Amino acid sequence: MSKLIWKLAALSMLLPSTTFASDGLNGANTAWILTATALVLMMTLPGLSLFYGGLVRVKNILSILLQCFAVTCVASLLWLFVGYSMAFSEGNGFVGGFDNILMGSVTEGAMVGDIPESVFAMFQMTFAIITPALIVGGFAERMRFSSMLVFSGLWLLVVYAPITHWVWGGGWLYEMGLLDFAGGTVVHVTAGVAAVVAAMVMGPRHGFPNQPMPPHNMTMTITGAGLLWVGWFGFNAGSALAANGDAGMAMLVTHVSAAAGALTWMACEWTKFGRPSALGAVTGMVAGLGTITPASGYVGPGGALIIGILAGFVCYHATVFLKQRLKIDDSLDVFPVHGVGGALGTLLAAVFASAGLGVFSGQGLAEGMTIASQFQVQLIGVLASGIYTALVTFILLKLIDRMLGLRVSQDEETEGLDLTQHNERGYDL
Repeated sequence: MSKLIWKLAALSMLLPSTTFASDGLNGANTAWILTATALVLMMTLPGLSLFYGGLVRVKNILSILLQCFAVTCVASLLWLFVGYSMAFSEGNGFVGGFDNILMGSVTEGAMVGDIPESVFAMFQMTFAIITPALIVGGFAERMRFSSMLVFSGLWLLVVYAPITHWVWGGGWLYEMGLLDFAGGTVVHVTAGVAAVVAAMVMGPRHGFPNQPMPPHNMTMTITGAGLLWVGWFGFNAGSALAANGDAGMAMLVTHVSAAAGALTWMACEWTKFGRPSALGAVTGMVAGLGTITPASGYVGPGGALIIGILAGFVCYHATVFLKQRLKIDDSLDVFPVHGVGGALGTLLAAVFASAGLGVFSGQGLAEGMTIASQFQVQLIGVLASGIYTALVTFILLKLIDRMLGLRVSQDEETEGLDLTQHNERGYDL
């Protein structure tokens, strides 16, 4: 009997402890958010890097990979210095305060809910990393590396951090009751709008739209897309900040929307061209993921299915309209996929979060809110974040252009950014 007791005691030491009542820390929740943090960082390095890298021409592969890598470094340090404080410290309705510079109050024992504040701050850092990295796709193959670094850093501080505070840090949109579970406005609308503004300010790549500019390595792009799909589970399910039913449902609806978006985009291409493409499949997947993001904590599987189908259909036609009708060279389709998808998902959250839609019902709206009143709040959130982002992004780009010059010369663009900006090649040809 004594041997059995000792074996059970030893076994108990190997099992994870879920809750420490003495300091309020929940071990299960902490472990999940640590995992989700790693998943979200994987979305940028290497997920987005490979996804974008395969889409550009061979002469610019290293420039895209390095831009994503460098943005990760710059955003991480700025988030440490002041970004986290601006987003989540107590301030006013517009921006947080500056009393947590260098994360001075993030100590080993500091808590946010029942997880360490260090884990929460790091989780939010990964969102601050991928958002400016997404914008890279709008000006791919033509921006100076130095200008890209300055723009990304300033944009993080004057656009991303304030809007994060509006929505998640107790700001004015939070007080209005905006439903944005994981970043429809904070991440996707802001990145998409900034990308299209950058594309318009800088002008198209030389040869666009008459000269074909096909992806140089679709194998790389599909690999990156797969990493994005898996990483998005951390992005959306991690935003529950707990290992619970909300996280589980967010993961389920994320997957459903991604699959529906991919198949719908493929169907659109199949109908128009007689065959689907690998590029269309992965782009539709990303559209489904971006569109479900704001709604992922509020809708059910039925609603996610409709959201994914609409994401594939709407974002496909938005991409065609932007490039073929408007002739705007958003190089890697950031605005029609992320901007349009994020806005669409934010608006649809008001509909499919409702509890009165049968198999398409969600978790229910807040007390006193109807679909119409919630939709009004959602629309205000989309318009406010989009307009603010467009104005500030335009000003930043113009200032940087005057100080440093935004665009490489035509000869440098023709030769490729790998050699002209970094004196390296992606491949030994």
